[in-house]
Amino acid sequence: MKILVIAPHPDDEVLGCGGIISRFAKEGHQVFVCIATKGCLPLFDEKDNIIDKKECLEAHKIMGVKDTIFLDFPAAMLETVPRNELNKAFIELIQKVKPEEVYIPHKGDMHIDHKMIVDACMVALRPRYEHIVKRIYAYETLSETDWDIPNTVNAFIPNVYVDIVDEINNKVNAMKAYKHQICKCPNPRSKEGIVSLAQHRGMTVGMKYAESFMLIRDIK
Repeated sequence: MKILVIAPHPDDEVLGCGGIISRFAKEGHQVFVCIATKGCLPLFDEKDNIIDKKECLEAHKIMGVKDTIFLDFPAAMLETVPRNELNKAFIELIQKVKPEEVYIPHKGDMHIDHKMIVDACMVALRPRYEHIVKRIYAYETLSETDWDIPNTVNAFIPNVYVDIVDEINNKVNAMKAYKHQICKCPNPRSKEGIVSLAQHRGMTVGMKYAESFMLIRDIK
């Protein structure tokens, strides 16, 4: 099976799907990850290489990602990108990868980049193109999904839970690869934040650690 995870910024994919990516890879599935923007704080080494990308590829190696696609849109400036250009990029991505399952951010996330990426993804995921994706899920991102103004539209209401007891260490180690993104507790983007959320989601359904998702579409 082919799985595609779409992340607005480098590290969103680990925070939201690091466990299930690792699990899918171990089970022999092909996992593709698309990073939509260059990252909110682009950092460069002495040779002007983007550090975010190097750390991203290291994180993906830890999780067993088959291929990483960088779209290189400007972070925190997506509103400057013509809407048709953004939509076209995701249409072409999905038709090229041809995944059975796609994981996208939650529409209610605080960061406007997340909201815009979701809108563009849903345009590309309309069942009107040659390849039709069978299942679409929304994932939660620590410090984005839970920080916006609380209301019924923004609420993340999971209805799918995945056991990641054997993948939690992989998820934490993948996040540690983002040396410029991982934070100290009590910041939610910390080892403790990742483990605490996994424990909370797991205990909700009788598991030790879990990742949770909102099922958007499932074509039988």
